Amino acid sequence: MGVDISELMEAEESSLDSFKGRTIALDALNMLYQFLSIIRQPTGEPLKDSKGRTTSHLSGLFYRTTKLAEHGIKPFYVFDGKPPEFKESVNKERRKRRTEAKKKYEKAAKRGDTEEANKYAKQAVSVQDEMIQQSKDLLDAMGVPWIQAPSEGEAQAAFMSKRGDAWAVGSQDFDSLLFGAPVLLRNITITGKRKLPGKKKYVEVKPEKIELEKVLNGLGINREQLIIIGIIVGTDYTPGGIKGIGPKTALKTVKKKGDLSSVMDDIEWPFDEGPEDVLNFFMNPPTLKDYELEWSAPNGEKIKEFLCEEHDFSEDRVKKPIERLKESKDSGTQSRLDSF
Repeated sequence: MGVDISELMEAEESSLDSFKGRTIALDALNMLYQFLSIIRQPTGEPLKDSKGRTTSHLSGLFYRTTKLAEHGIKPFYVFDGKPPEFKESVNKERRKRRTEAKKKYEKAAKRGDTEEANKYAKQAVSVQDEMIQQSKDLLDAMGVPWIQAPSEGEAQAAFMSKRGDAWAVGSQDFDSLLFGAPVLLRNITITGKRKLPGKKKYVEVKPEKIELEKVLNGLGINREQLIIIGIIVGTDYTPGGIKGIGPKTALKTVKKKGDLSSVMDDIEWPFDEGPEDVLNFFMNPPTLKDYELEWSAPNGEKIKEFLCEEHDFSEDRVKKPIERLKESKDSGTQSRLDSF
């Protein structure tokens, strides 16, 4: 998912404590995919309640949002709305890959190959409408605000960040920068030790901060040119990009030719949607202009009813995080001197 321009990025390793007092817009769908991929049983199966309903996303949302609040961070989530029409071909291909991965997972699980089963189980992850509604209900009970975007959640989060209603956007995808987010935070909900895929090795995952202005100044380009690089390399709307052109070559081309029209002179465009339309979508995406952000006290009884009674979470494991969530709300978050 998203554009792969990591080799052009200047990322600063950071910590959750350094974000104390900050308001962060989290790309909800991106986070839910993370939770569903990572929070699994050793067999690759997601966590489930007694009715067979997946609960990995609820576990991630509850415990990791609480962790952010404990560090003095004010998070809110932005949910995707209707994607642009030219994204449908990408979504169709993703559904096909997930279906194939699910079949491979079932075969691996049947023969007892847990390593392969785990690998394909993560590739088969999909976020259902029911999961999205459950997530919104849980956030309401926790007193954490959420926004329903009219289109792409990252675009809405970036818009709110540019407006000053959030200091940064939390997402794994670099698309947030293409949409104009001043600051992108990666790994914000997956900090800690993580197993490398297909290896018996663990690494320490720390938050990364990427500032758009620093990236543009370092590369010697403007935001529109960064989008052009993304379009060439491959975005959700131009999957796979232009064959044979990687980020560094795309950067050289853009710096030499300047604008989209000149860049496209020597490129055979393989997509149905014109490059100008994709550029325009990144520059001017549909966004919600009228919204409210309000953090309220967590409702402990509602949280327990939802997680423990409805979805079979252990009350002992839910009780303490609720107390910590209440404490973080009661203590409040002091304004940072450098935010003025």
